[in-house]
Amino acid sequence: MVEGEPLDRVAEENGWTVLATTLRPEVCSDAEILHAYQEQPITVEPGCRWIKNPAAIRPVWLEQPERIAALAMLTVLGLLVYAGIQRQVRLYLHTHGQRLTGNKGATAIPTAAVVLSLCAPVAMVQVQIGNPEVPQVYGGHSHHLMICDALGLDRVWYAAPPVHPNLERAHTP
Repeated sequence: MVEGEPLDRVAEENGWTVLATTLRPEVCSDAEILHAYQEQPITVEPGCRWIKNPAAIRPVWLEQPERIAALAMLTVLGLLVYAGIQRQVRLYLHTHGQRLTGNKGATAIPTAAVVLSLCAPVAMVQVQIGNPEVPQVYGGHSHHLMICDALGLDRVWYAAPPVHPNLERAHTP
């Protein structure tokens, strides 16, 4: 249960800041928590912009506090992964003097949305003609390998083995 105090007129006009914490009031006051939050060099707000769009997610009605807390935890966990992707790719690009295609040309500081959108048009197709099954990657580019390296992912997802000789002859005119 959350205890609240009535706000004076000035506080009502300035809006609200909602912060969830597991700290007990004896450990930290609301003002100290807000101050510590505002002093962070990087916050999750940029990742929350999509939530403000009414079409971004459909309405969810939760009544049980445990379910509300679970949804909040999953949302924050997703934003942490999102921010981690962005941080790691930017750090890798800076360290290696590289750039990725962004919304307005090449950039060394892409957003996580740009990184994820670069990976969207890739498909791996498993072709089976007779006994051998041959995976083929379509839409893969060198920037996908760079993203894999930046995130510590195995490049195998973007590297298909050479075409099987029987398949090559079957497709040759």
